[in-house]
Amino acid sequence: MSVREKLRQGLAIPAHPLALTSDRKLDERRQRALTRYYLASGVGGIAVGVHTTQFAIRDPRIGLFRPVLELAAEEMKARTELKIAGVSGPTSQAITEAGLARSLEYDAALLSLGALRDATTTELIDHARAVAAIIPIVGFYLQPSVGGRVLPYEFWRRLTEIENLVAIKIAPFNRYQTIDVVRAVAESGRSGEIALYTGNDDNIIADLVSAFEVGGQRVRIVGGLLGHWAVWTRSAVDYFQAAREISQSEAPIPREFLTLGTQITDANAALFDPSHAFHGCIAGLHEILRRQGLFAGRWCLDPNEDLSPGQMEEIDRVCRLYRHLQDDEFVRENLDAWMR
Repeated sequence: MSVREKLRQGLAIPAHPLALTSDRKLDERRQRALTRYYLASGVGGIAVGVHTTQFAIRDPRIGLFRPVLELAAEEMKARTELKIAGVSGPTSQAITEAGLARSLEYDAALLSLGALRDATTTELIDHARAVAAIIPIVGFYLQPSVGGRVLPYEFWRRLTEIENLVAIKIAPFNRYQTIDVVRAVAESGRSGEIALYTGNDDNIIADLVSAFEVGGQRVRIVGGLLGHWAVWTRSAVDYFQAAREISQSEAPIPREFLTLGTQITDANAALFDPSHAFHGCIAGLHEILRRQGLFAGRWCLDPNEDLSPGQMEEIDRVCRLYRHLQDDEFVRENLDAWMR
């Protein structure tokens, strides 16, 4: 089955964090364990080298971009789950990263445009075409708060003309901008080829069960590529499958499922820290992984990057309230095997 066909089926894809030791060096054992956790959880793919993995891995002084991609590729060797590599930076850097991803047998590149803040739409499209000439690309609407930029409808409509565009991750955390992408794909006539994935961690369930009516066409977001799914992944796979069944059945959406969606959003607010412009979003995920024993600590590459004031209390609150969203028992039963 091709990459495009797999993505069109709808997959749960977590964005892979970075396991570090207390001296902020790569913890290879725990990095591998985390990949094994995702695979055991039943995901359809894994995204590596993305925002959740920390963009600083590309810094030559840190030099972790290749090692992190290599570790995940080794753990996923001979498996059918999709391997998606984050690709960013100016065109020369993006081309180099895409080439590395392809050499490691990654299936597609998630293309971040945050480094091209002043580029015109035409320059952005040329950039995307250059990367798509190397590896299938997943377009990426990354919210400006964490390094993205506002991208107009015109950009998305022109992006759909790139043959090797296989999917788009929609993550502006903004309903107007989300609809811009959906509309662009619908009006391109390629909605049967380009898979739409939610990256709106603040609106996961609503995105997965909603039907968008555009010019007489019904378009759906078929899967998720989410930082939120980097934790409590086994439970996330379960509610993702339930969302798919609801979406495919065309039956009325159960009220309790919409309630679940608001609970997931509340939990995400504690982890992603929107109250402080998402400053603690990566540390929040690390804190959950630390509590479960997958990580030794919540260290980030930047020593100044940690939980925001009051965030620990918020994490305690949602952990206490929403035990049905968690998978602590699953992790506890399998942790020793993953850490081998």
